[in-house]
Amino acid sequence: MCVRQSPDGRAVIHFRAAGVLLLLAHLLFVGWLTLRPLDVPWMTAANLRPLDGIRADLALGPVEAAHRIGEGLLLLAPLGVLLPMAGGRLLVSPWASLARTVAAGALISMAIELAQTGVPGQVVDVDSLLLNTTGVALAHLLVVPMSRARLRRGNRAGAGDLTRLVNERPMSRGEAPQGSTPTISRVGIAP
Repeated sequence: MCVRQSPDGRAVIHFRAAGVLLLLAHLLFVGWLTLRPLDVPWMTAANLRPLDGIRADLALGPVEAAHRIGEGLLLLAPLGVLLPMAGGRLLVSPWASLARTVAAGALISMAIELAQTGVPGQVVDVDSLLLNTTGVALAHLLVVPMSRARLRRGNRAGAGDLTRLVNERPMSRGEAPQGSTPTISRVGIAP
């Protein structure tokens, strides 16, 4: 979680709130884009064989293939950044974060594909599930580890400054150093 100290000492959590709002906005946009009925004169059959749709896109030529494959990669790619941002964790294993984010992206993509079965003009395509999940993984790998490292460095520097200021504050008159906290030794129970 990214916490910034304000001058009066209150903690302000801003990245997590922004992540949640951006995540909701992106999911609403994706839902509108992928689940609206289309008025088409004819429809292709559902693609349930992995990589068949990608092969068909590649057969259309490099420009059209790049356009179609790029659309599949970019549709859910922002989730690779927004899901960890909404989670708000800074101190987490990079591999665990990647696994959680990719799994959530795959589940969201699968939910979209299953919801498309009841929408007129929309066709289920297993390759879009693969491309969407790959896009989430690539966005996460390209942005999140570097961003977390930078935020951790910023938090350490800010926390260090705050700690130094607290520890170096001058004592007022009549205030004595307090020393360590007293402890009570353990006493055994008598028989």
